[in-house]
Amino acid sequence: MTGTFKYFLWPFVFTAIGLMLAFWLGYNTTGTMGGAISFFLIGSVLAVLEISLSFDNAIVNANILEKMEPKWQHRFLTWGIVVAVFGMRIIFPLAVVAIAAKIGPISAIVLAASDPQEYARIMDDSHIGISAFGGTFLMMVALTYFIDQSKEVDWIRVIECRLRSCASIRGLEIAFVLFLALMFTTSLTGPDSATFLFAAVCGLVTFLAVELLGHILDAEKEVNNLAAKGGFGAFLYLEVLDASFSFDGVIGAFALTQNLFLIAIGLGIGAFYVRSMTIMLVESKMLTQFRYLEHGAFYSVLVLSVIMYAQSLWHIPELFTGLVGAALICLSLFSSIRHNNAEREI
Repeated sequence: MTGTFKYFLWPFVFTAIGLMLAFWLGYNTTGTMGGAISFFLIGSVLAVLEISLSFDNAIVNANILEKMEPKWQHRFLTWGIVVAVFGMRIIFPLAVVAIAAKIGPISAIVLAASDPQEYARIMDDSHIGISAFGGTFLMMVALTYFIDQSKEVDWIRVIECRLRSCASIRGLEIAFVLFLALMFTTSLTGPDSATFLFAAVCGLVTFLAVELLGHILDAEKEVNNLAAKGGFGAFLYLEVLDASFSFDGVIGAFALTQNLFLIAIGLGIGAFYVRSMTIMLVESKMLTQFRYLEHGAFYSVLVLSVIMYAQSLWHIPELFTGLVGAALICLSLFSSIRHNNAEREI
């Protein structure tokens, strides 16, 4: 088996199994064939939603994995899928509800099964903190990429040259993120204001803690930044990064269904495709062949982080988020192809 299809064999298999499970879950939940078909369709839409939101995730993952040791690449692509599917799609929503409702994890599972609407309400009430935490972490990821003196290739020069020239100002990205967090905090009222600020600071501290831990664990490796690390530090960084990417998909899924188990199936299918896209990008060296592709992904990450902040004030459809990210990546791919054609003509 050759070509692109080989990378997506297991995702195709898991898609078939997952959608059959969604159909069975729908029939057992509603007792009707119509309910089974409805669950089947919602599961399909959730999978497509997760894939559309995760193109940038796969590219950023591949950018880091290319510089990791083979054994840690393998560990992320095997253990990582377990964390992505079971950790973020099942354990994370349960943990949020357990903490918010001050109940035990078993009670959270019972609540998800017996009263999905109440479960969804608690998740929705938690979106302020989740958006602030995830938005802050992703914003730091994107700004750290652009505000870097060692960065040699620019896509949108007027922006990236200026950002790179600011790299000598220590802590600039931290100051910017804190300023933006304070601006959004003042726009919120009541308990939401304190929740947003606390979660944003936690997101920032998490990013800095993971970066520091990476430096300590991989101190023997001469690297320029965290993304170039090759051991446990990079593995941990990727796991937190992967989780941050998943926040908007998990929260957005509750707009389609309140059934936790259907959400886990649909988003789990999407997670398998993200892993396969990551493997394909690493093994085919596409990021080397298309020099601006990772730029498009990090711009998409930056836009996603701002959207997550904005979601604390307004409802922004997940479709819009996915389309913006896909458009930026497509534009960067088109620019890369144009560059390659121009190089051949010289």
